[in-house]
Amino acid sequence: MSDAHVVRVPSIFTVGHALSVFLLLTYLICIGFGLLVPGEARMYEAWAPLLPGFEWLTVTGFVFGAIGAYAYGWYIAVVFMPIYRFFERRS
Repeated sequence: MSDAHVVRVPSIFTVGHALSVFLLLTYLICIGFGLLVPGEARMYEAWAPLLPGFEWLTVTGFVFGAIGAYAYGWYIAVVFMPIYRFFERRS
């Protein structure tokens, strides 16, 4: 088999960090948008049930939300990568 046909599967660490940073940035953008447009943008209501300890406009809630967003990225990577590798091997 030539190198042109080899598919490199990313490591779980690469996927975990990439997803975690993506979700953390998304969280920060939503918080920022909620602060810039407080009356209209109530995105924090979507985050509250998903992030344990998250409370709007508290330092503790913000930190717990950031940690939760980052942790969800790792959760997705840990669940997704074995499934991906299973199907990659079968194809």
